[in-house]
Amino acid sequence: MKSGSNIEAAALIGKRIAEKAKIIGIEKVAFDRSGFQYHGRIKALAEAARNAGLSF
Repeated sequence: MKSGSNIEAAALIGKRIAEKAKIIGIEKVAFDRSGFQYHGRIKALAEAARNAGLSF
């Protein structure tokens, strides 16, 4: 991955966040998008985290 500012990078980060959270026993989180629209990188991050097992 050359850039950290694309959808693939956001999905990878979402997956890693979920994996690390599960290791320390966190299964439910609150997702505050801080006014950003739910599309693009925000959507990719959230969906990857959900697919990896986090519940929002």
